[in-house]
Amino acid sequence: MGRKFEVRKESMQKSGLRKSKLYARYGKEIYMCAKQGGSNPESNLALKHLIERAKKEEVPVDIIDRNIKKADSADAQDYNPVRYEGFGPGGSAFLIDTLTDNVNRTVSEVRHCFTKIDAKLGVKGSVEHMFAHLSRLEVADAGEEALLEALLEANVEVTDIEPTNESYIVIADGYDLDRIETIFRNRGFEVVASESGWFAHNMVTLDEETLAVVHDLLTMLNDLDDVQAVYHNVVFDTDETTDA
Repeated sequence: MGRKFEVRKESMQKSGLRKSKLYARYGKEIYMCAKQGGSNPESNLALKHLIERAKKEEVPVDIIDRNIKKADSADAQDYNPVRYEGFGPGGSAFLIDTLTDNVNRTVSEVRHCFTKIDAKLGVKGSVEHMFAHLSRLEVADAGEEALLEALLEANVEVTDIEPTNESYIVIADGYDLDRIETIFRNRGFEVVASESGWFAHNMVTLDEETLAVVHDLLTMLNDLDDVQAVYHNVVFDTDETTDA
């Protein structure tokens, strides 16, 4: 079958690995959300919206159900959310969010990734101030005034509302995502996409060689089982500003 078959096989393996890691990350997040807020999505809105996002990412229903049931079991384990902050080449900065059952293992693995490219982890707060925690929602079938009115009535602080060709991008506090989604849906607005995360105040543009090093770092970090998301301030040609 030759080289063409080998390339296709390798591509399929990489695709399968990405899906496997995506499923594992959503599974762990769903498990923790159900464990902390209850396993009923109707009373735990954070879980409800997380399940919806998982389904949009084509996470299998059995993985979702299994992790919700696991949260109710007597032998449910604990994962601790830990954020690491680091500095890379060319003024690049990184926030790494993890869920771990072994902090010593996780910090060692994250530090190893930075050490391999001659970069280093920072202390708590050394990088986070360079980012803002925001919610970003794309909403269709609604005007700017209607969106703003709905949020102001609910006392939600709005950072910006940006028009696009067929929708609006609403930017607000990162911790209000679930509440904002509920507000919009109760008003009959269509939420096309939504996310919350850390967005850099200022982005940096790197030369091709340095960009390749940063890409290697991102690959290593995203390969770690405990890593849930990596945020950075580097401009890529493709939209690679965050990873979840």
